[in-house]
Amino acid sequence: MSMLLRAWCAKIIDRRLYSTSDLPVIRVARRTQVWLEKLEKRQIKPVVAPKAGKLLISTRRRELNQAATETYSRWEQPTLVSRGWKHRNSRGDYFIINRQREQREWPETNDTFRDLSLDLRVVTAVEAMNIATPTWTQKEVIPCLLRGQNVLCASETGRGKTLAYLLPIMHKLLNQKEFCPGSPRSLILVPSRELAGQVTSVARRLSSHLGINVQFVGGGRGRKVTEKQLGRLSVDILVATPGFFWKALKWNKVSLADLHYIVLDEADTLFDNTFCDLVEGILMHTRIASHSKEVHGHDKKAQLVIIGATFPEGVGEILSKVTDLGSIHTIKSRKLNLLMPHVQHTFKRVRGADKVPELLQVLKKHAAEKQETDIFIFCNTSQTVDWLSYILDDHGIRHTRLHGQMPANIRHSLFEAFHKQQMNVLVCTNIVSRGLDSSRVSTVINFDFPFTVEDYLHRAGRVGRIGSKNQGNVLSFVTHVWDVEQVQTIETAVRKRSNLPSTLFRMKDTSLNKMTTDKESEN
Repeated sequence: MSMLLRAWCAKIIDRRLYSTSDLPVIRVARRTQVWLEKLEKRQIKPVVAPKAGKLLISTRRRELNQAATETYSRWEQPTLVSRGWKHRNSRGDYFIINRQREQREWPETNDTFRDLSLDLRVVTAVEAMNIATPTWTQKEVIPCLLRGQNVLCASETGRGKTLAYLLPIMHKLLNQKEFCPGSPRSLILVPSRELAGQVTSVARRLSSHLGINVQFVGGGRGRKVTEKQLGRLSVDILVATPGFFWKALKWNKVSLADLHYIVLDEADTLFDNTFCDLVEGILMHTRIASHSKEVHGHDKKAQLVIIGATFPEGVGEILSKVTDLGSIHTIKSRKLNLLMPHVQHTFKRVRGADKVPELLQVLKKHAAEKQETDIFIFCNTSQTVDWLSYILDDHGIRHTRLHGQMPANIRHSLFEAFHKQQMNVLVCTNIVSRGLDSSRVSTVINFDFPFTVEDYLHRAGRVGRIGSKNQGNVLSFVTHVWDVEQVQTIETAVRKRSNLPSTLFRMKDTSLNKMTTDKESEN
């Protein structure tokens, strides 16, 4: 064969010496040329010098690292690590958003609760809980409520919003002792029994020094038990879930004649499709003040307090049916929809089959280090929670699970066991991501990546909270194409140091524009 090749080459050379017109033309396909050019570029990799200073984003591809001092203009589009993550060959890639400081700055203000015109007995009660300095949110919300204004507060997770409305409520209850039989004087609506239990616990710790009656009522226990609970509703502060309280109103077992305050806590959940009709019905049965003068006197009306980190787009339309939107004093933090700078966020592109091994590796490392901290593992469905729980049982990992499909009494006992530190691993759905105090939690794992950016913020907000002594870490497994789209949104916002786009809180809503937007955080 080699002899024939040599003969053919000799023939070609002879022809070149005498005539070029008879030589054959060899052409290379364009696709082949492009492939050869790409292959050549891959073989010659440019040497990338490491960027100086602390890194905001780090990845295994050093050219995509971003220094903490590096910035982008408003119209400049940064190069993303997750840009090619929709391709299956990207599996195994990752990037880390590093923490820019070790812990949340505390205190946020130089004031004390004694500077907020609260009753001295209320101040003494909160100081007995070893809380001496108010957060920015508390400093803005408390004076507004004391002045008799309706308040809508939009503040990021872990900013002490529960105390922001509990303290002025107790201040007012101490100075107005009259009772109306069968009517609570303050109503706090929350979306879940777990959050209701937490709010009740905080309120009772305060009220133990003040002689204020606090009661929690919730459904899931049958009508007889429910009616028995309703028979004791002459209370100062009632914490309830919307479904239960709506039934109470329909059965004429409760009156709102003596209501001073109505609080909607975690409003983004209360105004979604699950609770929206119930909450609207309760608000329509409530006489809500449209002016601060209407909260005093014999024919007084209730103050409205709406608390949350995000709000549904149609919230203004609902509120306009029960009060004058111009009477609502809105307080919005500029840090809303920003990732907390003292929490580390890790995003891993993995196959669905690799999520369990990756999770087991993290949990076994946590157990080997004998850390006295908690881990939240979030799944998108209750079926996934149950399935993953069985797998953890097979590997001997002690844990508990929690989701909305469980009976109320079982959920309560499991959550109590977790809070008593009988278990330090909780597998759960988004039912745990809203408002629950989690100062012992050091790690959040998104086994299933959340469907929305808002859900990611709420889950990540379980770590790095005020008062927590643990370094916060969030680990997210990115599997599906729709997961990648959410990650790209987050990475773009972090690189450009901008707020995450929210599909819920939109001040462009024409009805919301009628509200008086006042103070924003300067922090």
